[in-house]
Amino acid sequence: MVQCPAVDDASSIRVMSLSKRSGAPLLIPAAMLAATLLSGCDLVVLHPAGAVAAQQGRLIVISTVLMLLIVVPVLGLTLFFAWRYRASNTRAAYAPDWDHSTALELVIWTAPLLIIIALGAVTWINTHTLDPYRALRRIDATHAVPAGMKPLVVEVVALDWKWLFIYPGLGIASVNELAAPVDVPVEFKITSSSVMNSFYIPALAGQIYAMPGMQTELNAVINHAGNYDGFSANYSGAGFSGMHFKFRGMSRADFERWVQASRADGALTRDRYLELARPSEREPVRRYSSVSGGLYDAILNQCVTTSC
Repeated sequence: MVQCPAVDDASSIRVMSLSKRSGAPLLIPAAMLAATLLSGCDLVVLHPAGAVAAQQGRLIVISTVLMLLIVVPVLGLTLFFAWRYRASNTRAAYAPDWDHSTALELVIWTAPLLIIIALGAVTWINTHTLDPYRALRRIDATHAVPAGMKPLVVEVVALDWKWLFIYPGLGIASVNELAAPVDVPVEFKITSSSVMNSFYIPALAGQIYAMPGMQTELNAVINHAGNYDGFSANYSGAGFSGMHFKFRGMSRADFERWVQASRADGALTRDRYLELARPSEREPVRRYSSVSGGLYDAILNQCVTTSC
């Protein structure tokens, strides 16, 4: 996810005007403008606040660098050969009968093979290490999960077009607002009420699909307090563009206050859930002091209005 500042139209016009007066190609100001804009962007995926997302970000960087070890030399040599063996360069060696070089063949095949082996090994290891169903073993790169620490369980339901978060261990729920204490593992159980969606908090971890009648899981941890963006990364209809929520990473004391504040609101009964599940757009944040017993399991098994 990339967050960028607004474009300064006046600056763009000044750059283009200067280009026209100087006769420089349009590529130059375009490149300058792109570099200026990107310098102010916040690359959340590469600078996340959660340990899982941080490892995923490093995997992206490592994979990109490994691929560039082949891409950059090939592009560079393509330009070099085009210049070196141009028709006007009479000093370049002309060998129309050349057809084979053992040394060149070794380089052409060995280098990509080594890159593929390295890339495959790194991807395989990280795919298993970062398995979203796998319980966390470390809070961050330097601290293991303390013995006896239980994860905070959050049941996530994708609705049309909002998010419902149920905290079974705390007996509370919220709509379009998710909170968790810093440095505490969070175990998400994810489903959908109607159509496929995708649960994604870039600062926390990678996206996980939410599907009706099925449950997916995600284990993650937030390491820095703050407010982070969460949204659906899978198109799901007319209200998809407004299907956003805030994920609040809090100190344990602030999280306790958030929980107590939630206990002051009404209960989430099955009748209230059925009203909430009706399609609606840009719903405000809501909190519920209690949740009807077995509601999440009933949603998962699609039997809210009947007995499962």
